[in-house]
Amino acid sequence: MIEPATFETGFTMDTSSIKYGPGITREIGYDMAHFAPKRVMVITDPNLSAGSIVETVCKALKAQGIDVVLYDQVRIEPTDVSFKHAIAFAQAGNFDAYVAVGGGSVIDTAKAANLYATYPTSDFLDYINPPIGKGKPVPGALKPLIAVPTTAGTGSETTGVAIFDLLEMHAKTGIAHRALRPVLGIIDPENTASLSPMAAACSGLDVLSHAVESLTAIPFNVRPAPESPKYRPAYQGANPISDIWSAKAIEIIGKYQLRAIKDTDDIEARGQMLLAASFAGIGFGNAGVHLPHGMSYPVSGMVRDYKPEGYNVDHPLIPHGMSVILNAPAVFRWTAQADPKRHLWAAELLGADVRGAADEDAGEILAQAIIKIMKDTGMPNGLSAVGFTENDVEKLAEGTLPQHRVTKLSPRPANKEDLMALFKEAMQYW
Repeated sequence: MIEPATFETGFTMDTSSIKYGPGITREIGYDMAHFAPKRVMVITDPNLSAGSIVETVCKALKAQGIDVVLYDQVRIEPTDVSFKHAIAFAQAGNFDAYVAVGGGSVIDTAKAANLYATYPTSDFLDYINPPIGKGKPVPGALKPLIAVPTTAGTGSETTGVAIFDLLEMHAKTGIAHRALRPVLGIIDPENTASLSPMAAACSGLDVLSHAVESLTAIPFNVRPAPESPKYRPAYQGANPISDIWSAKAIEIIGKYQLRAIKDTDDIEARGQMLLAASFAGIGFGNAGVHLPHGMSYPVSGMVRDYKPEGYNVDHPLIPHGMSVILNAPAVFRWTAQADPKRHLWAAELLGADVRGAADEDAGEILAQAIIKIMKDTGMPNGLSAVGFTENDVEKLAEGTLPQHRVTKLSPRPANKEDLMALFKEAMQYW
């Protein structure tokens, strides 16, 4: 038996294989053939199902003699109900491999379908993160899943995390386990050409917050050690390897995000943003995120009637990247005192002038660097611009408290009163 230390002494580095290049999607049949599947479930959303990307994927798979079954009912910002619909389809289909074509919603849905079809459970909450769910470890390896992202945002092609809205709680939660990671992410700049400017902006700001949060998360070696290596979480805290990926992602965003939004023909910028999403995914997939993401879950779950421009949806929606970045300036102002140098490092990577900056200035410098990007990309001016008021802050805080998977990684612990103050500050920035 391994005797646990008081604090963590080790960390792991896990990620998916990545293939990058314009037009590289056409090779997916070759890639999937290595796993010798007979029947593959291709998962996408209704907006993509009749498009050229899905057609390319299905054609390439069929050319290898693979039986292809298309599932195109993924909900943008999935819920437990939409997850269960995809899971039932996967369980009935007897598939031996999966392909996800779309953004984070599609890739996360594919992970859940693969998990519950491979290891069925009578209680949907068995694998869900505690304290909302039971947090049971995944019993073993899943079927091969290849992810083809069409947004430069979530980095879900590199992570073992699947996020959804639990409708009865009006909050997001998810599943986190290394076994959920796709075996391959196909990063093709041609696949993001149709993104609207707002969708591209929200996706890019999700990347930004992933990277900054993982860079500023608590160090891996100040977390309590697990009782067994079996229980070492996917989100381990900042570590020397995750720092490399997160820092590079921030640097790329500072250089290329506005170019990618303003000119959809700028394939270099689109490619760099896709790489930034994957780099940040590798960073936060091993280090974790903290309060901006934890606070974003009730923001998304409590949406009333807001519908963003550039999103073809028939239901109220605060896109994930938007719900995250609306909290970020307030959070980083507050967390900076825990590790000013890391917050200044993040600001410098974004292009801020940090020469001669004092430690007490770190939070404001980073917050202002992010606010500038929010303005440049057309984000709403705080939570009040998407329908919230100060009357909502208590419920928003209560919805954040159960998100232990991420809130416990904050460099500065936050109680309910702290969270309420942060939500109040996030109501308006300029």
